Amino acid sequence: MAAVLTVPGHERMPCHLETERLILRPWTESDAGALGALHAERGNGTPEVEDIRALIAKQLAATAKTGIALLPIRRRDEGDFIGYCGLIIGRSTLEEPEIAYELFRRAHGRGYATEAAEAVLGAAKATGRQRLWSTVGAGNTPSLRVLEKLGFERDHVSTEDNGEVVWLTRSLL
Repeated sequence: MAAVLTVPGHERMPCHLETERLILRPWTESDAGALGALHAERGNGTPEVEDIRALIAKQLAATAKTGIALLPIRRRDEGDFIGYCGLIIGRSTLEEPEIAYELFRRAHGRGYATEAAEAVLGAAKATGRQRLWSTVGAGNTPSLRVLEKLGFERDHVSTEDNGEVVWLTRSLL
């Protein structure tokens, strides 16, 4: 088994989160089809199921190693997969990870991203972390609005190969 990366003073993130309308829980192989469909909405074609299964295995291994998780989101009443939300290292660090989320277009505009992210903020706070980051494409106005609702503040903007990226932070104190 891989060694667990530890950050002094930080607990493992809870991997089962529930809100009024949503359930976030660890990935299973049965999530592969829905995750592949979500990735296809990005406009780069439909990924192979084997590639998505490998991505899920990689995510589960990362959670086991780091103690933080990116979790699938299911609507409580309908039981359907609508996206994912959680903590990742991304462009940041394990001590101050990034919050990340992506939802099917059909789930946009209903407050699901905000609701899931609020649950993840609570889970992040429970780990003892003091600050989170988020990075978002400058043109992604809906995600920037979600982060603003959650209390994230702009820190700086960087330019990458795919355009400008807005860096935001949120204190958990």
